[in-house]
Amino acid sequence: NFTSVKQPMKKIFHKAEQKRVYQDVVDQIQTAILNGEIPRGNKLPAERHLCEMFQTSRGTLREALRILEQKSLIEIRLGASGGAYVKDANAELIAENLAMLIQSDAVSLEHLAEFREGVEGAVSGLAAQRASALDCEELEGLMQDANKCREQGIGEWDSFVRVDEKIHQAIAKIA
Repeated sequence: NFTSVKQPMKKIFHKAEQKRVYQDVVDQIQTAILNGEIPRGNKLPAERHLCEMFQTSRGTLREALRILEQKSLIEIRLGASGGAYVKDANAELIAENLAMLIQSDAVSLEHLAEFREGVEGAVSGLAAQRASALDCEELEGLMQDANKCREQGIGEWDSFVRVDEKIHQAIAKIA
């Protein structure tokens, strides 16, 4: 619902710059979402209202919305209750963005390892404090699965990687 937004939309957005107008629209909406000015689950105004706010064409706005949808920041729903809705941030999106950074050489593997160690250390600490007996049982089972894959050698590398991913997801969920 748009009425629960912290500020009126006209105060959040301003006329789009003329360089690449669609990118300016993307940047403004993305910033508003990431700063919490438009909470997750909220619906953006109708296209015609956004066009008025940004003083841009419907085609330009739709291009910006497609980009925001590709970034998994919004979801475009069709039908009577359709529109552009702000999505929850998720681990899959973060992983995709990290993969793009690595592929584009925008971040070194050393820096990524440093980042990962810091984040995983903090998350593991929280998980250790919050884990229930059931959580510990689940993690122990996953560790046993990982050890079985490791013992079977390189032929089970893909299975090991999948189990390792499940372990990290379980720890994050517990935290």
